[in-house]
Amino acid sequence: MKRVSTITVKKRIVTVFLFGLLLIGVIVFRLGYVQFVLGEELMEKADESWSRDITFEPDRGNILDRNGDVLAENVSAPSVMVVPRQIDNPEETAEQIADILGLSVDEAYLYLTENENIVRIHPEGRKISETQEEALRTLNIDGLYLAKDSKRHYPYDDNLAHVLGFTGIDNQGLMGLELYYDENLSGEEGSLSYYSDAKGGRLDQLADSYTSPEDGLNLKTTIDSKVQTIIERELDLAVSKYNPDQALAIAVDPKTGGVLGMSSRPTFNPENYQEVDASIFDRNLPIWSTYEPGSTFKIITLAAALEENVVDLEEDTFHDDGHIDVGGTHLHCWKSGGHGEQTYLEVVQNSCNPGFVNLGQELGTEKLFTYIDDFGFGQETGIDLQGEGTGILFEPANVGPVELGTTSFGQGVSVTPIQQVMAVAATINGGYLYEPHIAKEWVDPQTEETVEEFEPEVKDRVISESTSEEIRYALESVVAQGTGRPAYVEGYRVGGKTGTAQKVGPDGSYMENNYIVSFMGFAPADDPEIVVYVAIDNPKDTIQFGGVVAAPIAGTIIGDSLRALEVEPRTSGPDKDVQWPEQPKVEVPDLLGLSKDELTEYMTNLSIETNGSGDYIIDQAPSPGTQVEEGSTMRIFLSDENDRE
Repeated sequence: MKRVSTITVKKRIVTVFLFGLLLIGVIVFRLGYVQFVLGEELMEKADESWSRDITFEPDRGNILDRNGDVLAENVSAPSVMVVPRQIDNPEETAEQIADILGLSVDEAYLYLTENENIVRIHPEGRKISETQEEALRTLNIDGLYLAKDSKRHYPYDDNLAHVLGFTGIDNQGLMGLELYYDENLSGEEGSLSYYSDAKGGRLDQLADSYTSPEDGLNLKTTIDSKVQTIIERELDLAVSKYNPDQALAIAVDPKTGGVLGMSSRPTFNPENYQEVDASIFDRNLPIWSTYEPGSTFKIITLAAALEENVVDLEEDTFHDDGHIDVGGTHLHCWKSGGHGEQTYLEVVQNSCNPGFVNLGQELGTEKLFTYIDDFGFGQETGIDLQGEGTGILFEPANVGPVELGTTSFGQGVSVTPIQQVMAVAATINGGYLYEPHIAKEWVDPQTEETVEEFEPEVKDRVISESTSEEIRYALESVVAQGTGRPAYVEGYRVGGKTGTAQKVGPDGSYMENNYIVSFMGFAPADDPEIVVYVAIDNPKDTIQFGGVVAAPIAGTIIGDSLRALEVEPRTSGPDKDVQWPEQPKVEVPDLLGLSKDELTEYMTNLSIETNGSGDYIIDQAPSPGTQVEEGSTMRIFLSDENDRE
C-alpha cells in the first residue's frame, strides 16, 4: 500500500486552500463589480422591465401682451390611455367607450387588446371634452386611465393669428410665436410609474413613483392688446368696404422696435387652422409678402438727400411739368400736367415723382443704394417670427439712369412691409435702425418673476438727429397740407406718407387698375410713440389712391391707439389745410361764468343742451379750446350762483 507523506498532504491542502481562496476572491470581485459597477445599470433594466409609465404633459407657457393680458393659454383636455392586460372584459369595455369617444366597437376592441404595456387611443382619445371626461370617469373601468393633458386656447379668436401661430395635437408649436419659442414654452413632461407582474397586473405592494411635469415659461410680448383690437377692427371694416384681395397693418414702437400690433387679411382661427387652406396660415403678409412700395419709399430717398445736404426743403425749388426725361424715357408724375414750381417741401407734400427722381440723380447710384442697404432693405430684419422675406433690389452695377429714377420713387424694387416700417421708424426716431421684436420677457408661471428680458437691439445709426427732425417736419406737413390729409388726427401731431404702387402680373408687366395702396404714419410728430403702416391690395369700387383708401384707416388706428396708450394730445403743430368738401372744425369757447343772456354772441355755430337752472354757466362740456365739428352739441350747466367770481 502506497503511503502519502505528510509533506505531500500538506501541499495538497495548501493547494486546495489557495484554489478555494482564489475562487472566493473571484466571486467577491464579481459581486463587487456587479454591485458597484453594473449595479445602477442593472437596476435601471430591472426597473424598466417591471415598471410601467403613464406620461403627464406639462402646461404650456401662456403668451401675454405687454400688460399681462392673456393672448394664448391652456384649457384642460385629458387624454385616454389603456393598459390592455388590466382590462378584464375587453368586449364589454369596447362597447362602453366606443360611443363616448366616437369610435366603432371594433376599433375600440383593437385598442383594448393590443399586445402593448400602455396604449394611447389616438386621435379620438386625445384632448377629450369635459362631457367625454365625465362619462369615462363614471364608468370607473380598471385599466382605463385619464392622463392630464391640455389644449391651446386663444381668447381673442382670430386676432393676432399669424403672429401667435398655433400648436399641434401634442402641444408642439407649428407656426408663429408658438413655433419660434417652442422650446421655452413647452416645458418638461412628467410621469406616473407603477410596477406590474409578467402579465401586466399592478403590483400593489410596491409604491408608485410620480415625477411632476415642469411647466413652460410664460412669454410676455411687446403686443398691446388694445392697439391690436383697433387694428383688427379697422381691417375688418376695410375688407367689408373695399373687398380687397389682401390687407395688412403693422404698429411699432419706433423707440424700441417692439411690435405693438400686427395683422392681415385673410385670417384664420388658430384653434381651427385645419379648416382653412394652408396658403392662408402659412403666409404672415406683414413679414412675408414683397411688392413695390410706391411713394412710401420716397421717405428713404428724402432721408438720404437731407443727410447728404443735396437739398434744402425751404430754399431749393423744382419745376414739375408732369414728367421728367431719364435715359430716353418719360417718368410721369401722378398729376397730369404736373405741379409747376414748388419748393422741395411741396415736392414732398405733393408726392411729386419727377421731384424725387431729381433727388435720386443728385445723390447718384452709389450713395442712394448705400442708404437703401443701410436702412435694411434687401435683407431680413431679424424679427422673431419665421418665414420672413427679403425683397428684391437692383444690383448697383446693373442700375442705369431709368432704374435710378424709378427706385427714387419706389418703383422697380421689391420690399416687405416690416422692412418699410423699421426703415421709416429709423428716419423719425433720431436715426436708429432697430431690430423688430415681439418677445419682451420670459416669466416664471409660478412666481410670476421675470426670468429673462429681451433688450431692444440697435442695428445701426443711419442718419443724424438733425436730419431726422427735418423728416418729421416734412412728413407732418404732408398730413396737414399734402396728400396725407385724410390721416390727420385732431389733437395730435401726425406725420406720414401715402403710397400707390402698381402691381406686377404673372407675365412681368404692370397690371391695369390693380394697385396696392398704402399709408405710413407716425405720431406724435415731435416725439413719435407709434409708427403705423397700412396696405390695402386692390380695393374695389373706389379710387385706388393711398390718400383716399389707406390714409383714413391709418389715421383712425393712430388716433385711437394714442388714446389707448394714454399719450397726451399735442395742441401745437401745423393746422390742417381744409379742402372742399371738408369743413373746418371750430374751437369751443370758454363760457364759464357767463350769463345766459351772453350766449348768443358765442354760439352761432354750435348747438346747446342745457342742464340745471339758474342764470350763470358753472360748467361746460366739451372743455374750452376743444376742436369740434361745426354744429356739434355743447352741454352747459346752469346755477343761480356765479362760481367763477
